[in-house]
This record gives sequence, structure tokens and C-alpha cells, in this order.
Amino acid sequence: MKDINILGIESSCDETAASVVRNGREILSNVIYSQIDIHTLYGGVVPEIASRKHIEKVDSVILKALKDADMTIDDIDGIAVTYGPGLVGPLLVGVSTTKAYAFGTNKPLLGVNHIEGHIAANYIEHKDLEPPFLCLVVSGGHTHLVRVQDYDSYEILGFTQDDAAGEAFDKVARAIGLGYPGGPKIDKVAKEGNPHAIEFPRAKVGGSVYDFSFSGVKSAVLNYLNAANMKGEEIVVADVAASFQQAVIDVLVGHTIECAKELKETRIAVAGGVASNSALRALFKEMGEKEGIEILTPSPILCTDNAAMIAARGYYEFINNRFAGLDLNAVPNLKIGTIAF
Repeated sequence: MKDINILGIESSCDETAASVVRNGREILSNVIYSQIDIHTLYGGVVPEIASRKHIEKVDSVILKALKDADMTIDDIDGIAVTYGPGLVGPLLVGVSTTKAYAFGTNKPLLGVNHIEGHIAANYIEHKDLEPPFLCLVVSGGHTHLVRVQDYDSYEILGFTQDDAAGEAFDKVARAIGLGYPGGPKIDKVAKEGNPHAIEFPRAKVGGSVYDFSFSGVKSAVLNYLNAANMKGEEIVVADVAASFQQAVIDVLVGHTIECAKELKETRIAVAGGVASNSALRALFKEMGEKEGIEILTPSPILCTDNAAMIAARGYYEFINNRFAGLDLNAVPNLKIGTIAF
């Protein structure tokens, strides 16, 4: 059977990335140009700046991905690109570039949902993984609890009603003076703090047992900081970071484990940028061992935005002949699957 080589392109936020993946599972190259240093100056991603940087870097990133894979474009069977969800400007750069490559080389164009890409990162890391399984997708823009019924069938069992977990990390990090990007900085500082020093709330959504809400814990942190400042009390940043992080991961892990037990799922995959959080991974490992549930996580480089996951997802579009037309457009609010309730 002929090997299928997919070139993936990702530009949904502030990483310009390209990758070549064989048969949806084997990474041949994975190139990422990160703009973190630029956006750190502004305390968060500035879409206009991100778009301009994508334009500057996308061609060189693609060429390096091909070179690292020891291939030319002629060796590629299809070209996959993130077309949503994400920031519209950055998405348009990736989509436009990919359409030009596909048209110029007469290669199939494959549109990929960014969230489905995060899920597919687990296929790269865990070569034997096949649906069905339960997946927690947790990132800066998304917090979804998904039953992956098949490679192309997703049922949403829970999602955030307000802030995504990663978004809450960024906002709290800014409030306690850590800056951007919030997730890695809180993860690092929290190691020096007491996760039980401050009891921040663990939200439950009435009538939707597996939904998430993180605006409350974010507000609780802000109220704690304001009260401490007004009273002239010392604020131990490490304790605030650790206590906030513990509140968030308790909810993420708790909801996911309870859902798996109810559905009698024996495997949980975790995906998205927040899946690289060390405390989250440790708590999942602990609870998985306690409940007899296998916990699958990609390597940190495959948790954050990358093109390998887009190429991996694109492989399944390719083998099912779901090719996009040259009218493919960016869809910033693209959804995934069907809602279970």
C-alpha cells in the first residue's frame, strides 16, 4: 500500500508552522516559528501583527518543512491547512498560501478543523490509538469534552460556558504580574507555591454536569488580589498561582474522569495547549491509576499549536476523498461535532 505524505500548514494564532506527516502517524518534519517574544511586549496576541508575521514567515517555514523531510512538493500527496477556528487574519494567511500551493502544484487541498487537529495529535503520539475514546480538548480558546466516536464523528459532551481554561490562565497571569503567555508562566511559578493556600471556587454549571465555567475562578482571584491590596496584606504570587491552577485542574480532571466512568470509557486522551501543563498531567495520571483509566497525552510540542497535528488530521480527509475547493475560506468560529444535549 502506497504511503500517503501530507504537508500541513497551521497559522490560526501566533505560530507559523508547517509539517510533513506520513500516513497520519509518522512525523517526517515539524517546523514552528513562534511569535511569543513579539506579543509578550503587548501582553497578548495582536492579530494585525500576527498576520503580518505569518505573511513574512510562511513560505520559508514551508520550504524548511519540505527540506527537513528530505522531500520536494512533488513527493507530497495532499496539502492540509487550518481554516478555523482561530483569528481571522492569521487564518486567511494560511488558507490563501495553501490554496496557492495547491493550485500551482495541482495537489489536493484539505481543510482542517483546528480542534480536530488537536485531537489528531494523539494519533501521532500513540500509534495504536483508534476511536472510540473520550478526549478533553483544553486550550487558550477552547475547552471541550468530546466523545470521539470515529475518525470523523464527534459528540460534544461538555464545553465552557464562558472563558476557556487557557484564557483564564492568561488573564490571571496578567493580574499577578507574570505576563504573557500565562499558561507556562503560571505552571512554572506554581511549583514554588502551596496549591491549598487559598480556596478558590470550583464551578459547576446547573443542568449541564459536564460543562465548564472559568470566569468565576478568574473573578475570585481578582477579588482576592483587590482585597489584599486594600488591606495592605502581602500577596504571595506563587501561592495565588498554585491555588488558582489547582482550582482549574480539579474541575478539568474531575469532569473528565466522572464522564469517563459514566460512559464506561477506559481511555481518555488529552489535547490542546493546556494539556502540556505539568500539574494537569500529574493529576490525570494519579486519577487514571486510581480509577483504572488509561490517560493518553501528546508530547508538549504536540499540545501547543503545530502543523503536524493538522497534517495528521488532513490524512483522514485525504483517504476519505474530502477535498476542499479553491473557494475554501477562513471560518473563525468553526465548530466541531454535534452537541449531546
